Amino acid sequence: MSTYSLAIHGGAGTILRSEMTEEQEASHRRALQQALAAGEQALAAGGSALTAVETAVKSLEDCEYFNAGRGSVFTHDGRNEMDASIMCGATLNAGAVAMVEGVKNPISLSRMVMERSDHVFLCGPGAQEFARDLEVPILEPDYFFSDFRYQQLEEARAKNRVQLDHSDKFGTVGAVALDLRGNLAAATSTGGLTNKRYGRVGDSSVIGAGTYANNATCAVSCTGYGEYFLRGVVAYDVSCLMEYQGLSLAEAADRVINHKQAAMGGDGGLIAVGHKGEIALPFNSEGMYRGWVRKGEKAVVAIYRS
Repeated sequence: MSTYSLAIHGGAGTILRSEMTEEQEASHRRALQQALAAGEQALAAGGSALTAVETAVKSLEDCEYFNAGRGSVFTHDGRNEMDASIMCGATLNAGAVAMVEGVKNPISLSRMVMERSDHVFLCGPGAQEFARDLEVPILEPDYFFSDFRYQQLEEARAKNRVQLDHSDKFGTVGAVALDLRGNLAAATSTGGLTNKRYGRVGDSSVIGAGTYANNATCAVSCTGYGEYFLRGVVAYDVSCLMEYQGLSLAEAADRVINHKQAAMGGDGGLIAVGHKGEIALPFNSEGMYRGWVRKGEKAVVAIYRS
């Protein structure tokens, strides 16, 4: 019997119940529910896993609460540089962009790289030129500006450090899905680190590190400290453990996040959907904004560890 599964995340980090007001918690849950509903609607209508993950991530990019799209954090010089990637499990085709500015939905630009170019990964001025050639609307900086984000930048500048936005209860977004045809897809989008410099790029736009999908195994989207996820090739590692060691999705995801990444000092988590529709959402931080749904089941959103 055909089925579908979908999971989303809005970042992992120090997310404590004691530090959130009821209003803040309710608003974040609504945003997760809206993104989950949008992605599920695509799947229920017979849409592809690719369309479902793009749709869900676009919803999260359009929400100012998360560090992606509209809610992206500021670089050291006060700009919003965004990274994103998407991958098709049926074909192993992928598209990614890094250091793009003014693009409302970097995840959609990533899909354009995959489907409308001969390349996988475009960055900086080249990615901007590609967006202009495809007549992707470029928004003014005001769309991405918020006093809260700028205050984060000022604090990070004063302390002369870069910081994970997840520590401030917001973060990278992503989605993974299995569609009714049995195809998998994964997508991830981020604004990176507050006060980042020197063209720093994390794992979110790197295929195999922050995003991976393969119909033979699983689809994975990661969130956390990108440098560690890059070193661990985390998303691909989950797939490899399933393919070469025969681990279940739950076993592979747990080993990567709670053992291998934890041993390295990597803080964060991932969401994954297996080729049979199973779902795993491990994280080694205090919390992770997340949601999941399967065909015929009620959608669930969660924030804290318990």
